[in-house]
Order: sequence, then structure tokens, then C-alpha cells
Amino acid sequence: MRLYHHPLASNARRVLLVARQLGIALELVELNLMEPSDRRRLAQLNPNSKLPVLADGDFVLWESCAIMQYLCDITPGQTLYPRQARPRAEVNRWLFWISQHLGPALRVLVWENVWKGRTGNGAPDPQVQARGAAEIAPLAALIDQHLAGRRWVAGESLSLADFALATCLIYLDQARLPVTGCANLMAWYARVQALDAWQSAAAAAMADGLSAPARENLPECVATHGTPPHPPL
Repeated sequence: MRLYHHPLASNARRVLLVARQLGIALELVELNLMEPSDRRRLAQLNPNSKLPVLADGDFVLWESCAIMQYLCDITPGQTLYPRQARPRAEVNRWLFWISQHLGPALRVLVWENVWKGRTGNGAPDPQVQARGAAEIAPLAALIDQHLAGRRWVAGESLSLADFALATCLIYLDQARLPVTGCANLMAWYARVQALDAWQSAAAAAMADGLSAPARENLPECVATHGTPPHPPL
């Protein structure tokens, strides 16, 4: 199987995490979306022009959560994505919540504090920063409270929900995400970072493809979404 990705794309990182945890070998193909040829190649794979994309023979799949689920469905005996309806629904609940609520809120500050200046779009806007922090606050409180007394996000064991949430935090320090005061969330995040799969996926992502200077110049928003987004309004 082949995974089209970029090492700065958090959505691609979650797929790598799942593959490493399941013991699935992926051929990694890095696409630099600052290069027109790579952008054209991606558009042929995914009409949305977004990463990641998985190619399994003649089957091409995009959307990171769908790819994670697919990898689990083709792996006998896996436990990341339960087969039973209710435990699976619990994992799905958090996957959707992360995709629809927490992830977009965090991306406001990732854009303002990390990538806006690097892409020549000016200095951070204090009003947008304040709004982003306000959007994050109740969501961070919700997940922090949920994790009280729990080791993992959904159920009693590691699941896709953990990997989906953890990769939202890979720019925790650079973006100055206002979640470090959430003790339960930070303790959980440390547990995920200690996993062999986390260490392996991080090393694989950064060892493949572009030089360090090129990575510095290619923001996650470009690698994930195809073009730099305008600051959220």
C-alpha cells in the first residue's frame, strides 16, 4: 500500500500512527504542494487536492479518518476500531467531534501563530487569536473532564480516537495552544507520545523526502489543504 503524505500534515501523521500500531508497511510518497507537478499529481488522486491519500492496488481512498478505519477493517484481530456496534459508535463519536469541533478551533491558532507569517500573510491578528482561544476553551475543558480517571479517549483501550486527537496537538508549543493547563489532557497526551507507534511514525515522517529547509518553508495548512487558507473570519 502507498500513502501520499507530507511530514508536516497532522492528518497524514494519524494514518502513519495507525499503520505503525497495526504493523502495516506503507510505501511513503511525499508530495510537496509548493511544486506544481506535485499539485497536479494530487488532484488526479483526490479531487479535493488534500492529503493524505491511500492507494491499495487500484483502490484509492482519501480522508484521514476513512483511511484509518479502512486499515483497521483489513487487519484481523485489531483492537483500535472495535467490531461491536456500541464500542465502535463511541470511537466514531470522538472522531467526528475532533473533526468537526476541536480540530477546526485549534487550526485558528495554528494558522495565526505558526503559519500566517511564514506564508507572507502578515502578523497574527490579536482579535482572531482571542476568538480562537475562546473557541478552544470550552472544548478543551470538555475533553479534559472526559479524560478524568480515564487512560484513553474511547473505552478501556487505545483506539483511533486517541490517534486522531493526539495529532491535533503536534503544534502545541509552536502555536501556543491554550490547553497546557488541562492536566488530564496533558497526562493523556504524554501517554500517547510514549507509544512506540508515535515514536516510529514521527521518525518515518521526518526521514522521508524533503530537506529540513524545505520542510520549514512548507506549512501544514498547505500540505493538508492544498492551498494556504485565508484567516478564519
